Amino acid sequence: MKWETDNTLRLIEESKKGNTRATEILVKENEPLVKSIIKRFLGRGIEYDDLFQIGNIGLLKAISGFNPDFSVRFSTYAVPMISGEVKRFVRDNNLIKMPRSLKELQQKIRFLRQKLTVEQGCEPTVEELAEKLECQVEDIILALDSMNACASLDEPAFEEEGVTKMDLLADKKDKGNLLDKIALRQCIDQLDEREKTVIFLRYYKDFTQTRISEILGISQVQISRIESRTIEKLKRKLG
Repeated sequence: MKWETDNTLRLIEESKKGNTRATEILVKENEPLVKSIIKRFLGRGIEYDDLFQIGNIGLLKAISGFNPDFSVRFSTYAVPMISGEVKRFVRDNNLIKMPRSLKELQQKIRFLRQKLTVEQGCEPTVEELAEKLECQVEDIILALDSMNACASLDEPAFEEEGVTKMDLLADKKDKGNLLDKIALRQCIDQLDEREKTVIFLRYYKDFTQTRISEILGISQVQISRIESRTIEKLKRKLG
């Protein structure tokens, strides 16, 4: 499978070093991607220009956090970053309303995932879903991202253990403090980009470690280690 061109990787590397020209080129090249995502959020009383700016913020975060070792296209990595940024902005304005086309795609994905899982004995990849449904990989990721908008912290964290996600963050007597959204967000903002991505996909989007490993292109064991290390870091910060 062909990934990024050498020029794209070079621009990303230069952008991370502070080369504003490289950043400008990347933003321009990915303008169609940002526009394709924000158009799903139009008609909610928010100006197009505002959505576009927020989408670009997500794009810049994706540029900052992207690593060639992820073994995924930059656009594939960027989609949940951009859509997540826009959705948070829309949510904060109390204007969330999921487009019908997105709901229809989600229904198709649910049916197809169940069907292929039974037939193949394992869950299909994002690429397989996109091929079967004849749509872009980015559309599948956006739909999956919306399907898992918020994970319950009381759900099991691991299939083989009776440990909840909240148990990983603190003892039960401390739950009230840890649910302080402002404090938790401040701590998460201090994490590096990979840690933030893993926590975001794992706890806010309810993705499995296996799914995250597919998106980031690293092993499930590495995801587990990053998650455990980051949880411990958050626990120390939250006291």
